[in-house]
Amino acid sequence: MFDLNGMLLLVVVLALLFDFSNGWHDSANAIATVVSTRVLSPLAAVLMAGVLNVAGAFMSTAVAKMVGSGIVDPAAVTQAMVASALGGAIVWNLFTLLLGLPTSSSHALIGGLVGAALVHGGWSVVKLAGLRSVMEAMVLSPFFGFLTGLVIMVVISRLFFRTPRNFATRLFSRLQMVSAGFMAFSHGANDAQKAMGIITLALLSAGKIPTAEVPTWVIVACALAMGLGTAVGGWKIVRTLGMRILTLEPVHGFAAETSAATVLLVTAHIGLPVSTTHTITSSVMGVGVVKRLSAVRWGVTARILYAWVFTLPGAALMAAAIYAVVSRLG
Repeated sequence: MFDLNGMLLLVVVLALLFDFSNGWHDSANAIATVVSTRVLSPLAAVLMAGVLNVAGAFMSTAVAKMVGSGIVDPAAVTQAMVASALGGAIVWNLFTLLLGLPTSSSHALIGGLVGAALVHGGWSVVKLAGLRSVMEAMVLSPFFGFLTGLVIMVVISRLFFRTPRNFATRLFSRLQMVSAGFMAFSHGANDAQKAMGIITLALLSAGKIPTAEVPTWVIVACALAMGLGTAVGGWKIVRTLGMRILTLEPVHGFAAETSAATVLLVTAHIGLPVSTTHTITSSVMGVGVVKRLSAVRWGVTARILYAWVFTLPGAALMAAAIYAVVSRLG
């Protein structure tokens, strides 16, 4: 762990900063609905989410292996390239955090990695088959989040159609604490692995490890960094996701969190680094559509969609610019 040269150490620090910014940026994914429905206080919600983020990070390393060896060729990677990719992703995360937009840290990281790789060595450095699989998963995960949220909400509506409103609200207030925990766990299971993959890629390219197996110290460090970032909380994004897309009640929060968390755990098990943000946001939309089409504030949704579209190329351009400067200085 401690045999790291200067540039490799910089990559590890940047990866942990990215994981912290990911937790900070994406804390809304786990806590927005449970806070906006007033089931938990903001402090209780972020503490719960932070602890379960750490727990989820230990579930699997399949996503980390994909990020570490499935998108770019480790043999062609340099530490400067990886550092530039992380720099581009971090800058994009901070930019969208200031705007209060729930964009994808996953897209930012993948975009940064590809942007830096293209400037470094062109398309020969990029594994197109792996990139295509990741892109397909990123496109399909919001669709499945929307569809799963819609189906779960329809089932709940049918089952509890004759249930007194006060009883249903109390019931789903309790159930939402479980679903929020489920969402926080799945967030850690998927998102913490992306920084693990980047550090593993850097260690592999530097010859510090023989295979793409993630070292235990990398898992622990990334889990703690993400958990700490989540505990800080990105409150502007919480307001956008939890209050501006749809006026949520506990039943809507339960349905959205359960559907998104299910999709995320499946993709984490398969090893696909999908967007937690896109999945929970689309699940909120799917739940809202069951209520009525006008319940979803489509103007806010359109603004979020624009940010989604520009995230990958935006982070890629930032990483490419950083690498161009770093390579000249080197």
